[in-house]
Amino acid sequence: MAFVDTDYSGLTQRVQRYHEILQNTTNYRAIWLSELRQGIMEQLQAAADTSGLAGRVELRSEILNLEAVVFNLGAGSSGLGEPVAAGIKRDLIKQNGSLVYQQLFNGKVLVLINYPFIEKYGQQQPPKTIAIYRPEEIKVPFILRHLETFISEITNWEDYDDDAPEPNQRIGFKMNFDATATPTTEKK
Repeated sequence: MAFVDTDYSGLTQRVQRYHEILQNTTNYRAIWLSELRQGIMEQLQAAADTSGLAGRVELRSEILNLEAVVFNLGAGSSGLGEPVAAGIKRDLIKQNGSLVYQQLFNGKVLVLINYPFIEKYGQQQPPKTIAIYRPEEIKVPFILRHLETFISEITNWEDYDDDAPEPNQRIGFKMNFDATATPTTEKK
């Protein structure tokens, strides 16, 4: 059985697409190194300075091509203490949260929020993914929007209470109804 050139057209197109994607990864990594990493760091610092948000911009570069730019609100005493001996308590440390721009294996950039947490107090909430971007998609307005989302999310975490209605108690879709109640009609 022999194949003719036209039989390979689908495979040829897929191979071309594969090579384009590999080249994109190389290009995205080069953009990260040449301008994007520094640009994100500068924009985060400028936004923090302008808004009065106390945090520090960090570059985590332990693994080549998997770097991350992190806007970290730091850590400190949570105000909670664990008794360790008579009259001695150990403060529980609170991580205040961070906004992360993480390079992925393919050169794209994952933006996520690490929520605050207090050691030895419940489970740490999983990070919230904001989005995954190609380097050319990350613009200054996006960085500001990411910071706004970050601040909103950690503010909600700090202000936790049970005042928010349960998902099944909200008005509208999925509203709970009494299963035994029957609709009434009024006679005129």
